[in-house]
Amino acid sequence: MAVINRIEEMQHITLDNRTPKEASVMMLIYPKDGIPHFVLIERTTSTGKHSGQIAFPGGRKEKTDHDNSVTALRETEEEIGVDRNDQHLVMPLTSIYIPPSNYMVHPYLAFAKAELTFTPQLSEVKSVIEIKLSDLLNHNNKKRTTLSTSYMKEVSVPCFYFGEVMVWGATAMMLQEIKDVFIAAGLK
Repeated sequence: MAVINRIEEMQHITLDNRTPKEASVMMLIYPKDGIPHFVLIERTTSTGKHSGQIAFPGGRKEKTDHDNSVTALRETEEEIGVDRNDQHLVMPLTSIYIPPSNYMVHPYLAFAKAELTFTPQLSEVKSVIEIKLSDLLNHNNKKRTTLSTSYMKEVSVPCFYFGEVMVWGATAMMLQEIKDVFIAAGLK
């Protein structure tokens, strides 16, 4: 799910002289009307490199976070209002380096046992997006699109479409890994 330019760039990047900032995100699976869902957010529009993008809830590691999983739990609670005690960590996923913002992002998979009510942090979250897990596992939702951002112009990118919601970039790469994990476990 990586953009071709990114694959080429990552083959030549060394992190030795970059000192990336650390962040964590959470793929939180929960029941809604008895059907497994996961949550994404639409970031607010700002001057940042990831302004307005669709992402997992998450953010920058703070000095008080004793590890990256604590960052994911805390940020999910702050951004969408899900108490960290209601988030049950399942596993870490593959960390990914984000060149435009110089972040090393540590994704985690968690579940909640009960239906959730979301309270978005309006300064960072424009909207909360609930997606059926079956939509991620549907192979027809994987497509390509052409887009431009503040750091690339007219680039063809692999993406997931969930109705009108298009997910690309690092979030799509993380979703693909999670999809692969579920398929390997026998979910279809």
